[in-house]
Amino acid sequence: MQSPSPRQLEVFVAIATTGSVRAASERLFLSQPAASMALAELERQIGFPLFARERGRLRLNDRGRDLLPLARELLERQAEFGRRARGTAAELSGEIGVGASNTIGNYLVGDLLGPFASAHPAVSLRLGVANTARIAQGVLDHDFDVGCVEGPVTHPSLEVRPWREDRLVVCARPGHPLTAKKRLRREDFAGQHWVLRERGSATRALSERALAALPEGRTVLELDQSEAIKQAVIAGLGIACVPEVAVGDAVQAGRIAVLPTPFLDLKRTLSVLLHRQRYRGPVLDAFLASV
Repeated sequence: MQSPSPRQLEVFVAIATTGSVRAASERLFLSQPAASMALAELERQIGFPLFARERGRLRLNDRGRDLLPLARELLERQAEFGRRARGTAAELSGEIGVGASNTIGNYLVGDLLGPFASAHPAVSLRLGVANTARIAQGVLDHDFDVGCVEGPVTHPSLEVRPWREDRLVVCARPGHPLTAKKRLRREDFAGQHWVLRERGSATRALSERALAALPEGRTVLELDQSEAIKQAVIAGLGIACVPEVAVGDAVQAGRIAVLPTPFLDLKRTLSVLLHRQRYRGPVLDAFLASV
């Protein structure tokens, strides 16, 4: 079999990342026919298709998913060869795709990406934000080079590295009956109306663990963003268990009150996810050193 050319590998990786020939051709500054031809020739050389065609989008099939990490490694090694040939002072360049769960992507993105972006301005950063389950799956599917999530993740193909500590707080609208109590007890939460995150999020999992330690209440609303939950609490729709970093501004403005709950364990560890098969070249190593 003839070895794939770097251009063919670039097209393959770009289509796998963007989901379409059009978007890949724009990213690589190629014409769409040229990108289509490069993919077709690569698939002809391999003898198998690399994508399934679904509703106008291209999704990696099992063969494509298996070959994607190797294609990325070959391209990164080629770029590293050029960088070393030019001298060790050459600036890092390339792209890195980062998946972040909602709290991190919405409130801690500066801490996550800022130091790396400042140190390596020639590297393009691609950020995707979703709940923990989706980010973990994205790393498994090689949609992201690295993930950063709020919840515990266990999968034999994923390496999990602690990043930093975080905690949730129980909050209510100022004037809520629970805010008038000098010392809250577990039984004070009996029958309370709760606004929760959607299932699959790390915040929801920890919230459910906390609720299990309290008398039975009622879930009145499920939302997929902490910002929406904040607004629901401010509107008096219920109380909520949300990341402390998400409500700091509302607490300072007097729009939300944090309820002291020392009897609940609301601490958690934020983690970095890596696929064990992912080649860790200079760009990924530099990113990991920055977090």
